Amino acid sequence: MNRQQLATILRAACQIVDTPEVLVLGSQSILGAFDEEDLPPEATASMEADIAFLDDPDRSKADLVEGAIGELSPFHDMNGVYAEGISTETAILPDGWRDRLHTWGLASSAPARPLFLEPHDLAVAKLARLEPKDRDFVDALIRADMLDVATLRERAAAIAEDKKPVRLDRIHGFLDLYDRGAGRPNPG
Repeated sequence: MNRQQLATILRAACQIVDTPEVLVLGSQSILGAFDEEDLPPEATASMEADIAFLDDPDRSKADLVEGAIGELSPFHDMNGVYAEGISTETAILPDGWRDRLHTWGLASSAPARPLFLEPHDLAVAKLARLEPKDRDFVDALIRADMLDVATLRERAAAIAEDKKPVRLDRIHGFLDLYDRGAGRPNPG
C-alpha cells in the first residue's frame, strides 16, 4: 500500500462515520511517518489498513467502516486495498501511546484528520503479536535503521502490567537477535 491508497481509505472511513479523526493502528500506520519510497518492501506489503476511532467504545464505527470498505467489498475491488475496522483495545500498546500519535500533511486524505502510531509504538504492538509477518515487518525496519532497538525495549517495558509477562519475554527474545541500538543481527 502507498500513501495515496491509504489516503483514499482514510477519506472513505471519515465519510462513512462522519468523524474526521481516523486512527491507523496496523502496519500501514508506518506510512504516517515515512514515504513508501523510503520504506523496505516488507513495510508496505499489506493491502489492508487497520482503522479505529478513539471515540468508539462499542466498535460501531469500526463495524460500519469494515462493512462498507472492508475485504471483498466493492471499494476493495475498485481500489485494490481495504480497511479492517478494529477497536483500540485490539492492539497491545505501551503506556503513553496516545500522547505520541501524530498526523501527516497529506491534503489528499481530507476531510479526514488521520492519526498514526509513533513507529516504535507500532513495532511494539507488532512484536506483542509476533506472527511471522509482524516479525518480518519489524526486522525490515530495524535493518533499515528506522527503529532503535533500545527504544523498542523501553516501549516494551511500558506495556500494561496485565499484558506484560508473556509478551515481554517474546519481545525481548526477538530483540536479543540484535546488538543494542545497532540495528544489526548478532552473529551468534
